[in-house]
Amino acid sequence: MNATIHQSAVVDPQAHLGDGVVIGPFCCVGPQVELGDGVRLISHVVVDGRTRIGAGTTIFPFAAIGLVPQDMKFRGEPSELIIGRDNRIREYVTMNPGTEGGGMVTRVGDGCLFMVSAHVAHDCIVGDHVILANNATLAGHVVIGDFAILGGLSAVHQFVRIGAHAMIGGMSGVENDVIPFGLVMGDRARLSGLNLVGLERRGFARDDIRGLRAAYRMLFAPEGTFAERIEEVSRAFAEQQLVVDMVAFLRTKSSRSVCQPRVENAS
Repeated sequence: MNATIHQSAVVDPQAHLGDGVVIGPFCCVGPQVELGDGVRLISHVVVDGRTRIGAGTTIFPFAAIGLVPQDMKFRGEPSELIIGRDNRIREYVTMNPGTEGGGMVTRVGDGCLFMVSAHVAHDCIVGDHVILANNATLAGHVVIGDFAILGGLSAVHQFVRIGAHAMIGGMSGVENDVIPFGLVMGDRARLSGLNLVGLERRGFARDDIRGLRAAYRMLFAPEGTFAERIEEVSRAFAEQQLVVDMVAFLRTKSSRSVCQPRVENAS
């Protein structure tokens, strides 16, 4: 072990520390914690429980990582929190391990940014390169796809799925599933279109974006049932991978409805 530990830090001797780990002043690290190579705890960070943190991740002051879930059903089961590589976890972020009712693990991917006071609750699955802005919060059992962005002060209901490359507007309350590439906003969030700015920034081809826009218009047209429109989109865009991904998301079983566009009252 080649770790640098400040003299004021409290690190259990059973904790596993990779090469180049830096643990700053007044941090606390529990006995079942694993810190990968190059992990940095800046100062005043608490990491406890069965928590694994991937190489290159940096955690900023006053974050509380791996403490028991905020779930009244939790009975001390040996659940885990697994955090991937190269994440930035800013001040006051909280992340909890899983529970028996949710698969026993909370999992965070690689290259994510969790801004000040973001919260990841028990049994969440967060993909790669996800951004939670300041005070964005995930309730239990939430699934977030790769490259999704959650705006500041947004809140996601239990069991909601947010598709890859989706954008959640600030101060939105999300209680239904959000399609991949979708843009939602509102006190009770409604679908407002596609995350076109995000798609362009990620370098998606214009033809792919045009295909997505056409599929979106068909999917949320007023004619027919939603199930019928899903099948029509599946047939019409079978050769366009982004649309295929969207259809697969919609066909996946979920306990939540799909977030829909707002229906304007006729005047």
